[in-house]
Amino acid sequence: MRVRFTSTAEVELKEAMEFYQSAREGLGAEFLAEVQAAINLIESFPLAWSPLSSRTRRCRTHRFPYGLFYQVRSDEILIVSVMDLRRDPKRWEEYL
Repeated sequence: MRVRFTSTAEVELKEAMEFYQSAREGLGAEFLAEVQAAINLIESFPLAWSPLSSRTRRCRTHRFPYGLFYQVRSDEILIVSVMDLRRDPKRWEEYL
């Protein structure tokens, strides 16, 4: 199944990668590798994570405090947000 990011999710991913890269050389690449590992799991087991609503699920990264909020559609997996889970928890409710 094809994985696609919304424009919002792409911006969030880029900003998070840049934040980690500015904190320590190479940490941005480590963050991207962690996100890619989560995407690989989602591709292999799209229904493995409990639904947050009838259409949205969340897969947490292991090393970083981020979650990938995604929707399983008939022909694709849509990543709607790459969110720092330490932020306002109400923020993710807009993706439900």
